[in-house]
Amino acid sequence: MSAPRSEDELNERFEALLRDGSAVEPRDWVPDGYRRMVLRQIAQHAHSEIIGMQPEGAWLTRAPSLHRKSVLLAKVQDEAGHGMYLYSAAETLGTDRDELLDALHNGRQRFAATFNHPALTWADTGAIAWLTDGAAVLNQAPLCHTSYGPYARAMRRVCQEETFHVRQGYDQLRALCSGTPEQREMAQDAVNRWWLPAVALMFGPPDTVAGGADERTAAMGAVVSRRAMAWGIKRHTNDELRQRFVDQVVPQAASLGLELPDPNLRWNAERGHYDFTPITWEVYRDALGDDTHSARQRIAHRVAAHSDGAWVREAAAAYAARETPEAVA
Repeated sequence: MSAPRSEDELNERFEALLRDGSAVEPRDWVPDGYRRMVLRQIAQHAHSEIIGMQPEGAWLTRAPSLHRKSVLLAKVQDEAGHGMYLYSAAETLGTDRDELLDALHNGRQRFAATFNHPALTWADTGAIAWLTDGAAVLNQAPLCHTSYGPYARAMRRVCQEETFHVRQGYDQLRALCSGTPEQREMAQDAVNRWWLPAVALMFGPPDTVAGGADERTAAMGAVVSRRAMAWGIKRHTNDELRQRFVDQVVPQAASLGLELPDPNLRWNAERGHYDFTPITWEVYRDALGDDTHSARQRIAHRVAAHSDGAWVREAAAAYAARETPEAVA
């Protein structure tokens, strides 16, 4: 087949690739809009993984047993690895990792606002793993089949590990709920605080809005969402995934003996789903926690860690660049 000569022909080949269900690879021509959208999503995802290490990492020195410490350490290490997989996938789009980190540190790119919330007690580490990682698995599993090949392949590894994180969090809360009244109260308190960040922020804002000041913002978001789905980057709406999460978590909470902090939560036999308090744009904004000490602290810690680790990166680069006897020969 002859090489396409115009942008229209290139775009037709791209659209045919998507229609066939084939993965888009780095060597393939893609529209600039597709490249920007995939890069933005991967970058935000990668940033969220490395920032998301902080709330739980703060409890590594305070874990109640060596077993719990080793489990939490493994989880935090996994999150760091997820960030590295995703930064590598982003680099296949022609963007240097240092550029992405600089954009994060300077506020030009964002991370999931869920992690702006503090982990106040040991039970928070269990609630984070059960609720936020549980939401992440539902949100990210469809990305194992996203149209951009390097991103899809990275997500298969990420989702396998996130599934273990959810089980770890559930096991930790189960142990607390089987303990003393104080431990059960601590577990309930953590779930009360992490429920809204998980159900609201891990899935993004609502897909629709009934008028008001947010109507224009929602309309713009809907256009972007439709384009992402047309390109195969995204496969479900935010609200569809949010409903799946609620349906999954309610029976798990009942098994633990915990109450989810939503007075409107009840089974709807007609719909075959649980009803819950709608996530409106007002509720979403209230859950963000952007302008908090914890939110500012997250970036400050990330910048300090990056600065403190400069000598390691420089040493690794020098080692990689040096001429070995084998290279000279």
